[in-house]
Amino acid sequence: MDTTTPGAAAPNRPQAPLLNIANALTVLRLLLVPVFIWLMLLPGDGARLAATLVFIGAALTDQFDGHLARTRNLVTDFGKIADPIADKALTLSAFVLLSVAGSLWWWVTILILVRELGITAMRFVMLRRAVMAASRGGKLKTVLQISGLIGLLTPWTMLLPSSLANLLEVLAYVLIAAALVVTVATGLDYVRQALILSGAGAPQAGGEGR
Repeated sequence: MDTTTPGAAAPNRPQAPLLNIANALTVLRLLLVPVFIWLMLLPGDGARLAATLVFIGAALTDQFDGHLARTRNLVTDFGKIADPIADKALTLSAFVLLSVAGSLWWWVTILILVRELGITAMRFVMLRRAVMAASRGGKLKTVLQISGLIGLLTPWTMLLPSSLANLLEVLAYVLIAAALVVTVATGLDYVRQALILSGAGAPQAGGEGR
């Protein structure tokens, strides 16, 4: 006989353990950030290539830990907090280091820093009303940022003829420009959502995540 009431949570639903593969990958990504920074600060194309490989490896863990958390019911409160922190630490450190190296204009880095940190803080504040789900535009922004950063981090002249290296560098700047546009646009959309949620009741707030 089913004694559960309508709308009640399923009984005895197992809770994901804190120590799981998804959280381990998130922690690994956090640990790789200082390694990436250290390699970027070393002179020479060899260190730059090593830093790029570390960045790519860390970025891949973001794809794996999210997939594992969703498909294996490994979502934890720690993961919800640590995952975005690890993501921002990786990408924002890359933007800052590229600007320090003179490979990227500081105004681009500052604009992205303000958007990323500001929206992340706002989403945490809005958790008291509703979860602001990542939009498709937000996911596109992440893909463009990571792709553009890899393009700028890679020492192409060490690996390819100068003509092809220059072409790939130009492509990387195009990706960064696209990422900047999407970053700003999605940031404004999150602000719009927050204003709507602030003026609405909590029950309506969680109804639509875009």
